[in-house]
Amino acid sequence: MTDSAAPVSRAACVVRDADDPLRALRDRFILPDGLIYLDGNSLGPMPRAAGAAFARTIEEEWARDLIKSWNSAGWFDLPSKLGDRLGVLIGAAPGQTLVCDTTSINLYKAIHAAIGLRPGRDVIVAEAGSFPTDLYVVEGAMASAGRPMQRRLIGHDGPIEALLDDRVAAVVLSHVDYRSGRLLDVADITRKVHAAGALVIWDLCHSAGVIEFAFDAENIDFAVGCTYKYLNGGPGSPAFIGVAHRLQAQARNPLSGWWGHAAPFAFDRDFRPDSGIRRFLCGTQPILSMRGVESSLDALDGVDVSALRRKSLALTELFMARVAALLPDLEIVTPREASLRGSQVAIAFDKGYPVVQAMIERGVIGDFRAPDIMRFGFAPAYLRFADVWDAAEILDDCIGAEVWRDPRYSQRHAVT
Repeated sequence: MTDSAAPVSRAACVVRDADDPLRALRDRFILPDGLIYLDGNSLGPMPRAAGAAFARTIEEEWARDLIKSWNSAGWFDLPSKLGDRLGVLIGAAPGQTLVCDTTSINLYKAIHAAIGLRPGRDVIVAEAGSFPTDLYVVEGAMASAGRPMQRRLIGHDGPIEALLDDRVAAVVLSHVDYRSGRLLDVADITRKVHAAGALVIWDLCHSAGVIEFAFDAENIDFAVGCTYKYLNGGPGSPAFIGVAHRLQAQARNPLSGWWGHAAPFAFDRDFRPDSGIRRFLCGTQPILSMRGVESSLDALDGVDVSALRRKSLALTELFMARVAALLPDLEIVTPREASLRGSQVAIAFDKGYPVVQAMIERGVIGDFRAPDIMRFGFAPAYLRFADVWDAAEILDDCIGAEVWRDPRYSQRHAVT
């Protein structure tokens, strides 16, 4: 899927950057001079237009217009309006996606809705190596399901094919593994889950905005994800939930708050859910943060996700090739095969934490995931090929200098 072979020199990278059809996107984001940012898979940079959007919301909509802005500035409709825009990026037709709440909350809603739609079944399948919050939320949903539930873990109890049977209600999967960067085959797995009569919930935290996802074409049931990684919505910006049209009338949101009511301002005593996707809303949404998501979607407006994917694969291929050439003994755990790779490169190294800290000091920001993973995210909207070349060189310098011998690089921060 890459456009051409990886550049073989830094000069070739500079030429590739000049010819890059996405090069103008970088100007839509604020990036400090001299910084190579390889952590967009944890927190994307600020869209250049976001500051003005926040200022307008604070100084005009809130300070001047006050409560009128729920109508005049469209605050009340932001979850569905932004949801439809985000739905374009994940292949979902309008009326199936909301921007709201957090990934954990939305995952809880989706799991409860799924097991409610499969009342005769008592098993949830998840991944043993999933991001921990997914497993924690599965536990919480099982405890509050109203009937005894069991959990089966892919990679612990067996492969997914061995775990699917007529007892499985729902399967929770990450499109891209947060540690290794491995990409799952959505079409194949979804078909297998549906063949077993179960429903699937895809976590798109590490793929939304950088990898194509065919919500409608692949007959997806539920999807959840955050907006602050490759979507660049800002720290803690609201997440999203997708629910297929065909399930909405029967699916029950366990958090039946007033925003999910069919007529919120009728102030009925009893809950009557909205007839569509808005039934998956709960309470009042964070409008300032919503404006961050709006700015992030503006920054990606008109961009073909397939073009982002092609560049992503080229960037990760270049980085892996350079690391393999400079540091052949390092273990790259991210698959080299393009069809199995997300938009990050994970490298296992027992001194990984101090190496990442030393790289940050030298102007290359990545992150670390216990116990030994150096993780580098490649966001094609603003990264350049020359950045990638330089990052590999700095990684080589840090390992060559044995930076872990300096105690200051080994001091653990609260966030790694």
